[in-house]
Amino acid sequence: MKLLFVHQNMPGQYREIVQWLLATGDHEIAFLTQRRKPPQFDGLRTVIYKPHHVPGKDAYGLSRVWEEATGAGFGAAMAARKLERDEGFKPDIIVGHVGWGELTFFKQVWPDVPIIGYFEYYYNRHGGLVGFDPEEPVSDHAPFLMQARNAVPLANIETVDLGQCPTLWQRDRFPASFHDRMYVCHDGIRADRLVPDPEASLSLGRLDRPLTRADEVITYVARNLEKTRGFHVLMRALPRILRERPEARVLIIGGNEVSYGGKSQTPGGLRAEMEREVGQDIDWSRLHFLGQIPYREFQRLVQLSRCHIYLTMPFVLSWSLMEAMAMQATIVASDVLPVREAITHGETGLLVDFHDPEALAHQVVEVVAQPGPFAHLGPAARAHILEHHDFLTRCLPEHLRRINTLVPAARKIELPS
Repeated sequence: MKLLFVHQNMPGQYREIVQWLLATGDHEIAFLTQRRKPPQFDGLRTVIYKPHHVPGKDAYGLSRVWEEATGAGFGAAMAARKLERDEGFKPDIIVGHVGWGELTFFKQVWPDVPIIGYFEYYYNRHGGLVGFDPEEPVSDHAPFLMQARNAVPLANIETVDLGQCPTLWQRDRFPASFHDRMYVCHDGIRADRLVPDPEASLSLGRLDRPLTRADEVITYVARNLEKTRGFHVLMRALPRILRERPEARVLIIGGNEVSYGGKSQTPGGLRAEMEREVGQDIDWSRLHFLGQIPYREFQRLVQLSRCHIYLTMPFVLSWSLMEAMAMQATIVASDVLPVREAITHGETGLLVDFHDPEALAHQVVEVVAQPGPFAHLGPAARAHILEHHDFLTRCLPEHLRRINTLVPAARKIELPS
């Protein structure tokens, strides 16, 4: 089969399925992306495209996202047309992310080629980020801006033949009229590779010995240290955590940019803002900011963690949460609807009020001080991932079945045994 994957930041959600398809040696695969230096996969044809247009700094706020999406969509469509003209590549199916508009014009290029679109998030006035944080007042214009952002999925539900959502909570953000045209299945977690390791250790520059499972290690992971992922709540909980557990060390992974939500107005970003707020009450010798680290080091960090903290507002679940569950971490997470889809309090993890740093601190201290009563949570979390989100046994077969429903019988992909 010939497959075309489309994602501006390759490989995005398609890392595992692309590599699995390539490994079979049975398929011709191209990947269309804006990423200037994409990862290299043996046997994959990578095509880098440029948006045909980007909005100016003074672009009208209510149409800016649509203007940017059409510029990306037209650039992607022209690259696809060139791919067929110059290299003779016409896909049997297109699989791509809807969010940035890249798929918008593909039916004008190949009207007969089916498309599966990844629908990640729909902006509603209630139930998501808007208005969740009392520290962030909602502008009177917010409902209009949110709906304007939805122009892209509203247009693309008519472009795709089938939509995909990774979780039920994300699907339910979209209008009910979308639901019959979507299937719910996560991208997939490689639970065969992400396993617990009682011998895990990690060396840090300022310590004279590696950290191990015997140490009181507390971990927090986010792409960037931002309010959407609860970094400010973590920082407000740290004084009590470090005071009550004088041997504990807190390891924080995350960059200092902003992926979601607004930027801090403090020079140096949210980290600098929180250092000013609570810094005088923190033992900095036991707090380690590691930045963005290689994936293998992330694994070791979670494997040796005694308590892993996952905080988020009601938003898209991080892969790191499910990866930590696969590695049997004991997790304390924010009690919001998307997290409840993965974690049941007292069964696969522990949930606390996102807005209550004292509750977070109390629960983390309890886990670190007496891990025994919580030892069942990690194995149960891994069992949940294996049952619902494992890539090889659950997610891959479902994605392949969905692809096969849209292509001729002679081109169907053989399902893994």
